[in-house]
Amino acid sequence: MGIQVTSEIKPLKKVLLHKPGEEIENLTPEYLERLLFDDIPFLEVAQQEHDAFAEILRQNGVEVVYLHELAAEVIADEKIKEEFLNQFLDEADIKSEEVRKNVYDYLKSFKSNEELIRKTMAGINKNELPAIEKKSLVDLVDDEYPFVADPMPNLYFTRDPFASIGDGISLNKMYSVTRNRETIYADFIFKYHPEHKGTKRLYNRDFEFSIEGGDILNISETVLAIGISQRTTPQAIERIAERIFFETEGNKIETVLAFDIPKTRAYMHLDTVFTQVDHDKFTIHPQIEGPLKIFELTKGENGKVNILEETMTLQEILSKHLGCDVKLIRCGGGDYVISQREQWNDGSNTLCIKPGEVVVYSRNHVTNKLLVENGVKIHVIPSSELSRGRGGPRCMSMPLVREL
Repeated sequence: MGIQVTSEIKPLKKVLLHKPGEEIENLTPEYLERLLFDDIPFLEVAQQEHDAFAEILRQNGVEVVYLHELAAEVIADEKIKEEFLNQFLDEADIKSEEVRKNVYDYLKSFKSNEELIRKTMAGINKNELPAIEKKSLVDLVDDEYPFVADPMPNLYFTRDPFASIGDGISLNKMYSVTRNRETIYADFIFKYHPEHKGTKRLYNRDFEFSIEGGDILNISETVLAIGISQRTTPQAIERIAERIFFETEGNKIETVLAFDIPKTRAYMHLDTVFTQVDHDKFTIHPQIEGPLKIFELTKGENGKVNILEETMTLQEILSKHLGCDVKLIRCGGGDYVISQREQWNDGSNTLCIKPGEVVVYSRNHVTNKLLVENGVKIHVIPSSELSRGRGGPRCMSMPLVREL
């Protein structure tokens, strides 16, 4: 079926994950900010937690596919592998031709395509390459930095590099150069993988303005919500609306709702402050209830997008566009200290696998109890290490197929 996602809550049938790998082991305290991490997870435990996440999904009828496996299947073709390697080296921004040649030879030496893909994700340390005679200034600059190609520790948050929208995708231009390299894998998968090639793109990684998947929520078949956030620009939202309304066929989306949310790390993406858990229920960070500034984008005349600005509470806007009275379940029960703590650990970031049934982190015990009290079935996964990356179950998953 390729891509088929028109809802946040319809039964999940197929999902893309990335199990954390050696890229986590390549985090060091002095380079956390550069690599957009706040802490260093313990890899062995993070992998155990991720395996538990995947197993819960499988037990509930969800097919789990892994990013590195799909990418490895794509580069089984030698011509595509050559194209991939050259693009990877270009985007790794290796200045020295001698170093670039050494990295190319090193990557070509891998006998397994899965190992090759995993190495490009993990980062390449200078000590993995043969020593070269430093002949030029560019070889000498930044000599203390340990990597010739940076690790990609954020990859286990598969929600961000692309977003499934209907039967198409938004292949995203990420907010930072550090994360924009992550989208190379999806680029090749949607170009060449037999199950996904030809998928229409509602946005592309080479567009000018940044947008990330955590800000994109399929509220219904006809309504798409996107956060104007620290990492998603209003220009990108307007561009994706133009693509949906005028430049691609088969879209059923009639309204794009742009939510103006605080531009801080705590409110990194729209899905860190609210996620849908049932037809009429959302779990939310209480400080996002509003009134909010919201923009309704709809199809206008002569290729123009109509934009209506409104100030409404979150409950009002969601009730209006879902056509029912929506209930908001506050993270931490609305208590300031509890909600701030559990929001930091993604208490509002749940993955809905069917209406009224969600995957949650174990550490957000107050919010989890409230979900149960409000009739929501929860599947609890261990989270001491995965949560250190500042992303929850929704962040760690990219639905590819939900039931229509």
